[in-house]
Amino acid sequence: MRTTPTPAVARAWDGSLKNYRTPRTLRVAPDSATRLLRTAQTSRCSACGNRIEWYCRPGDRTVPLHPRELPTEAVPPGQRWHVSSGLAYPAGDGSPWCRVRHHAICPATVPEAPPGLLGRIHRALAVNTRRLTDTGTLPNALTLESPQASEPAEPSRPVVQFLYTRYLAPAPLPQILCVAQTRVRNRCPHPVLDSDVLPGVWTLQPLYPLTASPQAALTDDLNLAVYDLTRLPYSEQLRWRAQRCTTHAATPAAADIALASWEPFNPHTHSTHIHHDLPPATHVKEGRPQQ
Repeated sequence: MRTTPTPAVARAWDGSLKNYRTPRTLRVAPDSATRLLRTAQTSRCSACGNRIEWYCRPGDRTVPLHPRELPTEAVPPGQRWHVSSGLAYPAGDGSPWCRVRHHAICPATVPEAPPGLLGRIHRALAVNTRRLTDTGTLPNALTLESPQASEPAEPSRPVVQFLYTRYLAPAPLPQILCVAQTRVRNRCPHPVLDSDVLPGVWTLQPLYPLTASPQAALTDDLNLAVYDLTRLPYSEQLRWRAQRCTTHAATPAAADIALASWEPFNPHTHSTHIHHDLPPATHVKEGRPQQ
């Protein structure tokens, strides 16, 4: 006899459990090319609001793919992608199904619908984008209608340089969070910026360092405010590249629950994030948030 009654379980007419799903445990395969948990990588496009799936590419780059597989004959050869061992490759693998990059059918970046099946998917995504815009759930709809504000004192997406490469940060420096998974299967709440280690330095650098001299760049107002980390130790630059806090940088066995959000900086496509003045470096003295 039980001291507490067994809770009633909904069953179908044949006695089987109704709406029962076997719980899954998130694991990282030992032979996986990436330690990223795949179930955490579904998000929405910041431009159109439709669902996308982020996949890693060879060479520490990421690509947003359409969440559905498409027939190979309906996708042009130059736009076919396939996924193998958690990595996305820009080519077909010989199977009758393939994936397509979201930017090829995104209604916000591709105004004209492509022919065939991709055109039907493009129109369906455009209808969903219109619905999100009408309901006010698309963040870009509010920013497009808002008046142009003055340049903030601190960049919302600063340009960070480490390993002799410029990257566009996903958020202000104090808000760049660690991508590692905690023991309770949540994302680490600690930022990458830590007051206990050596900070970077805000510097003015030529916007086009390979085509213009530093003197001409600074004189012609072609300078760029960069948070420079190249003077830090090599291990510290790798920690920023992996987007991990100091605690998880010492535990490389911990899996990643999110992708590192660094984007290679392009002065043409990221012209809205170019700042010509140095911001006040008040965030360098900030520590971790209170738990």
